[in-house]
Amino acid sequence: MTSQSPAAQARLPGLLLALTFSTGIVDAVSFLGLDQVFTGNVTGNVLLLGMAAAGSPGLSPLRPAVSLVAFAAGATLAGRVLRVAPAAWTHRTTVLFALVGAMLLLCSGVWLGWGERQGVLSAVVTAALGLAMGAQAATARRLAVADLNTVVVTVAFTGLAAESPLGERTHRRWRRRAGSVVLLGAGAVTGALLLRIHPGLGLLLSATVVLAVAAAGTTLVPPAPEGPAPHRQNPP
Repeated sequence: MTSQSPAAQARLPGLLLALTFSTGIVDAVSFLGLDQVFTGNVTGNVLLLGMAAAGSPGLSPLRPAVSLVAFAAGATLAGRVLRVAPAAWTHRTTVLFALVGAMLLLCSGVWLGWGERQGVLSAVVTAALGLAMGAQAATARRLAVADLNTVVVTVAFTGLAAESPLGERTHRRWRRRAGSVVLLGAGAVTGALLLRIHPGLGLLLSATVVLAVAAAGTTLVPPAPEGPAPHRQNPP
């Protein structure tokens, strides 16, 4: 059970949709600028790792593996921080999202001051972005807003199609589902366009969005009191 009001809960989808847009930027920049690796889309990295392990030309298993390990570390860290938090926006939520934004800002600064995108520093940026995206995904998951995990849209897209007029015709949560698909794609477009100027600009915009969400969450969704968190099932 959450201790936040229905009005506060109603504001959460908008904040998570903004984070979905930010993830689209990060994944576009990381895939196009970091040797074909995703830092937010774990499914994509698992596929890349599998194809690289099969010896597919042009694919290296190193970067997807680094990103996966870093993502897991970020998600584990966030899970540890939120272990006593309710399924609601708390002060810990704000801190974690702020740290994600700070990490993206740091990566942006490193890339803006660094012309080359290869070598050890490139691997460090990949790991840092994976860490940030893992922490963001785990923090968003704790908020338990159905169809919005901020890093992938497979579930949202499946529900949107399955419950469409040609499917079940139930139309549940279609606005947020459609919004997540559109905004992830819009973020990818934005990241790809900014990459033509400089990859650091895309990460700078993404960091700005995440930091704005952290600040807006505290204002629009008053933090819930914290305490021992009961066992919680994932939203349907």
